[in-house]
Amino acid sequence: MQVQSPFRRHNSTPVSSFVLTAYFNLGSLRWLFFWALLLLYLLMIFSNVLLVCVIALNRSLHKPMYMFLCSLFINELYGSAALFPFLLVHILRDVHTVPAPLCFIQIYFIHGYATVEFLILAGMSYDRYVAICHPLHYRTRMSQSKTAALIFLAWIYVLLLNGVTIGLSSSLELCGNVINKVYCGNYPIVRLACYDTTIINIVGIVGTFNAIVYPFIVIFVTYLRILKVCWGGERRTRQKALNTCAPHLASLMNFAVAAFFEVLQSRFDMSRLPNMLRVFLSLYFFLCQPLFNPLIYGLVLTDIRLICRGLLLRVFRRGKSDS
Repeated sequence: MQVQSPFRRHNSTPVSSFVLTAYFNLGSLRWLFFWALLLLYLLMIFSNVLLVCVIALNRSLHKPMYMFLCSLFINELYGSAALFPFLLVHILRDVHTVPAPLCFIQIYFIHGYATVEFLILAGMSYDRYVAICHPLHYRTRMSQSKTAALIFLAWIYVLLLNGVTIGLSSSLELCGNVINKVYCGNYPIVRLACYDTTIINIVGIVGTFNAIVYPFIVIFVTYLRILKVCWGGERRTRQKALNTCAPHLASLMNFAVAAFFEVLQSRFDMSRLPNMLRVFLSLYFFLCQPLFNPLIYGLVLTDIRLICRGLLLRVFRRGKSDS
């Protein structure tokens, strides 16, 4: 059922597809960009699948922190799959038209990726808070069943929330079909509506608050308490806390900066910036975490690093002996 409003315009037409206008003519360089993005995507798949398998197949890593990490790596695969095959196809095309159903499916996956990322990072900050500030109660507060329940609830919440958002957006009557991005976005589509969208905007703001602001508040409060405990502790305690929290903080800041630029581009007019810069900032939102997280956690966390090194050495020796 479509909403009727005095703000409605009369030049609306049924929209069966959307045109993405942020692509620019690459000429003979299109194949260079295609192969570069393909290699990056394959690297994302390899690194994240490797770490998921390492955590899943080693019982010594079946702990809350690594369960959160496993979910984080799965989310990187989920988010990159929503964008990179799509980009690889459109880089080689001259016409960048996307059927409306496919566009809304992509929006559903992209929003899910961003929301799950923040919720999992919030869960990881709470895990570090309990481990550092209440170590004697860690096993009871962060049991495997409670951790699995938190991860499950995060994914279910995102699936339901995005279902409501896409349901509202897909029912809009639109007066245009041009999106100035290299992939589909929800708010650019809402701006094409033929009538006032105040209610949908309010739902979007509430959803953004729940997906970004509230998890960020949880992260901020937990780290304030961690810093308070570390400040009053011994030097060895501070060093240990820093070693366990540094990868999480680096991942959080990296994703927060990328999300900030993406929200700015979606909500405000950024046409004054060069088109290539705007495209890069949009892609950074998806490039940063799938490449950054496996690198930072694989190198910094000793348990994962040693297991990965041993696994790769066995594969190398087996390949050498077979040859």
